[in-house]
Amino acid sequence: MRVALFLTCVNDTLYPDTGRAVVRLLTRLGVEVDFPMAQTCCGQAHYNTGYRHEAEPLARRFADVFAHYDAIVTPSGSCGAMVRELYPRMGERARAEGRGDALAAVLAPVVPKTYELTEFLVDVLGVTDVGAYYPHTVTYHPTCHGLRSLGLGDRPRRLLEAVKGLELVELPGAEECCGFGGTFAVKNSDVSAAMGADKVRNAESTGAEVLCAADNSCLMHIGGTMTRLRTGMRPVHIAEILASTEEVAAA
Repeated sequence: MRVALFLTCVNDTLYPDTGRAVVRLLTRLGVEVDFPMAQTCCGQAHYNTGYRHEAEPLARRFADVFAHYDAIVTPSGSCGAMVRELYPRMGERARAEGRGDALAAVLAPVVPKTYELTEFLVDVLGVTDVGAYYPHTVTYHPTCHGLRSLGLGDRPRRLLEAVKGLELVELPGAEECCGFGGTFAVKNSDVSAAMGADKVRNAESTGAEVLCAADNSCLMHIGGTMTRLRTGMRPVHIAEILASTEEVAAA
């Protein structure tokens, strides 16, 4: 199996340690991971703000860059959902606008082989115990795209429950949005901040040391709110927890 890491813009720019964690984790599980240097944005930011035609060249580039891999793994539920849920819609829309089937034909091959990290671990590799060690109390926030678009279900929880030393505590209101929503946080800042504060208060009520999620864009929003509210919690991506071992500990 030839596996490619699709790191995403946010991780590449702000959270490169998450990408390194994915490579360490998959390598430990016997997977050979490639990082195509030509990868760029998947087009989600453009598409979600109404620039749908402008997103098409980015989607075509994604399809071209990752065409020859057996699987594409991303540590981002939102970017995974862009490929799996919205690329087909882009192809359908181009067809409806009388621009033919070319876009749909280009995008179709990459859609079924794009996986969010926890999906790949559980569904493709068939593992829940990845040999991780993380001696901390953790609460898990299921992000909107992972929960509603990809249907990740209990996959992340099953992986966390198998981590040695980790105590997983339930997050009240777990399925409520954290308030980030990309440009939503800019256009509706007061509502976004209030939602983020609710999420952080719920997380803080668990007594956990760490709030974990599978998408750094949400963790960025939650982490910023934690800083402003001066909590003692830390936001940590699930990849960094799963990559941690007794020999190589995560922060």
